[in-house]
Amino acid sequence: MKKTDIETQNLTKHCNEDLILAVLQDGDKHGYQLALEIEEKSGHYFRFNHGTLYPILHKLEKDGKIKGSWLKDDSKRKRKQYSLTAKGRKYLERQVAAWKEFFDRFIGIMEEIE
Repeated sequence: MKKTDIETQNLTKHCNEDLILAVLQDGDKHGYQLALEIEEKSGHYFRFNHGTLYPILHKLEKDGKIKGSWLKDDSKRKRKQYSLTAKGRKYLERQVAAWKEFFDRFIGIMEEIE
């Protein structure tokens, strides 16, 4: 199995990471914006709570797939804004192909049941 293949034991992990990377393709966002956009784009099917979202963001940043920058907003509060790195973009491209293959195979088996 290649490193970019979707591992069935870690579907949730891959799904969450890849959703975040996909949303960052549209531009830089802070954590709360990411969560809201994923919820909106999925018709509220996917939701992130703070206990789930921020550890994923920290891992993606540690892995070099995203970069975080601290910014001050109008209320002088600091927020960390995340952007997709070149490494993250290449990884996401491979993951999109892996997800397509995963779902093609999954649906192929499920359709046999009908």
